[in-house]
Amino acid sequence: MVNNLTPGKTFLVTLVAGVTTGMGNGSVFGAALMCALGRGMFDNWGGWGSQAYDPTTFQGFINWCMIVFGFAFMAIMLISLNRHGELEAAVAK
Repeated sequence: MVNNLTPGKTFLVTLVAGVTTGMGNGSVFGAALMCALGRGMFDNWGGWGSQAYDPTTFQGFINWCMIVFGFAFMAIMLISLNRHGELEAAVAK
């Protein structure tokens, strides 16, 4: 049997599920960081326009944490779905 869960076939599913889950976890990480440190050494909270994605501002740092967590979870989902497909193909032989 052939592995039907290749990264090419599951990319869109992993993009939506992985990034949604990862960005949710990144926002929880950001909230915990905010509760633990306050604004810390961030002089600017960075909530307007392009400042919201500038990693030197507090909001930008949190947004980049969410983006990194999102793509990390996407990679984890791609790997796990591919390995699951390989196991199914091996059992079906």
